[in-house]
Parts: sequence; structure tokens; C-alpha cells
Amino acid sequence: MAVDPAGDDLARVLDEVPDGPFVMLNLLRFAPDGRSSYEEYSRRARPLLQRYGGEVLYVGDGTTPLVAEEGQDWDAVLLVRYPDREAFSRMVADPDYQEITGLRARGLVEAVLQPTLPWGSRSES
Repeated sequence: MAVDPAGDDLARVLDEVPDGPFVMLNLLRFAPDGRSSYEEYSRRARPLLQRYGGEVLYVGDGTTPLVAEEGQDWDAVLLVRYPDREAFSRMVADPDYQEITGLRARGLVEAVLQPTLPWGSRSES
């Protein structure tokens, strides 16, 4: 199961996300006893996020899904706003951030990271 983005995936997303603000949807499935590791990662990542102009908009625990197939439920949801793709790129490349990514990886068994854009912000082809 995927937890961390591969370099090619990161480069593709950075090329495809239009310049300007975006919100990263994080769907998280914790490893057994992994929540504390992920919470430590979050605590240490927050100042880095702020350093690059990002902000946590929402974090919450998943509950019983109303509409979902088997395995589509998530332990937690996190929404993070970034001012632009350059800020996101600089943050994930920061040596201070790289130092804590192991906490995130140990805390999760699966994750979805999906940049989102406000409706109406994309030009239709």
C-alpha cells in the first residue's frame, strides 16, 4: 500500500497543479499502534508548514462510512492549504522536513494525498 509519494509522482503533480493556492486532501490509515508516531510527525511538521505559508484547515477521525465499498473507510482525514506548488515543493525538500518523514511512514499503512482546487479555478478544455 502506498504511504509516501515517489519522486516521479511528486514531479508530475507539481507540473500539473496550476500555480496558486491548493488544498491537499490526506486520507490516512494508521498502522497498528501507529497513531502516536503520526501525531509526533504532525506536531513536528506544523512549524515547517507555517514556515512555508501552509496551514492545517481540518483534521478529524473517520467514523462509520455512509457510502463506501469494503476497505474505503479511513482512520483520519487531514486538509492542508498551501499557498502554491513552489511552497509545497520547498517544504518537502527542506532537510528539517526530511528528518521527520520516517515518523509519518512508520505511522501509516496507507495514505491518499490528492491536491484539490476550488471549483471554477480550472479552465475547461
